[in-house]
Amino acid sequence: MAAYFSLILVLVTLGSGLIWMFDAFVLAPKRQQKLAIAQAGQADISEESAEKIVRESAIVETSRSIFPVIAFVLILRSFIYEPFQIPSGSMMPTLLVGDFILVEKFTYGLKDPVWRSQLVETGKPERGDVAVFKYPENPKIDYIKRVVGLPGDRIVYRNKDLYIQKACPTGETDCPKLVKIERVGVNQGEFNQDNIPLLRYKEQLGNVTHDILINPGRGEPTSYYYREKNLSVGEFVVPQGQYFVMGDNRDNSTDSRFWGFVPEANLVGKAVAIWISFEFERSKADFLPTWIPTGVRFNRVGGIV
Repeated sequence: MAAYFSLILVLVTLGSGLIWMFDAFVLAPKRQQKLAIAQAGQADISEESAEKIVRESAIVETSRSIFPVIAFVLILRSFIYEPFQIPSGSMMPTLLVGDFILVEKFTYGLKDPVWRSQLVETGKPERGDVAVFKYPENPKIDYIKRVVGLPGDRIVYRNKDLYIQKACPTGETDCPKLVKIERVGVNQGEFNQDNIPLLRYKEQLGNVTHDILINPGRGEPTSYYYREKNLSVGEFVVPQGQYFVMGDNRDNSTDSRFWGFVPEANLVGKAVAIWISFEFERSKADFLPTWIPTGVRFNRVGGIV
């Protein structure tokens, strides 16, 4: 249902707006004309009768009431900010299950809400951005990952270490070298997966310093990595107009390492803030449904890095 929400919103806005306009320019003048005729034939026509003659239909009244609200929501959601809920732990520790985030839609260009064609170019993703995009293998699904590689970059992920060779500028002979992204240990055991304490590190991508998680008990599933011709396993060269993305929870994220690159056309926007965060700790045996929150994490409200 979420995949069709934009289309439904556009149709409701268009439908209510057309009904309101048709009434304002066609039906309302006819009702006023009918009232004038009635008043000419009966000078003392009652106020109740006059109101009944000019009264708009229920569907027109409803359309007039909802159109401004729906139109505002459409503009806000399509071009400015859209709310999303984090459904998985692939972006831990940056984003947790139950976080509700705001995605800035205009950062990567203004697109129409139905066909998603570019209307106005406003900017490009930067290394380190937390981006929401349409999953390339199923555009009906929204994914959220961190931008690691830009067009032309060479990315190497080997032995759970990340290396980046930035794209060589056109005409340059002194090209950037392959550089290992250094990380600093933060703690171990704050987060666990299958009873294994995860290692938390701090690393820097571009101008963004953020935390990642590594599972020391899980090997690299290199046999499932996306393969490019003539490149070694775990090595990727980002095509023009596309991006290489990864989850911050490095051993629990299905990302560009497994299915390839994100085309620019699939970009939805940049995640900029957590506006509310809920805990969901109920089991199926509890009386209340599992989707009802057990608490609110107010300390998580704020910007995303």
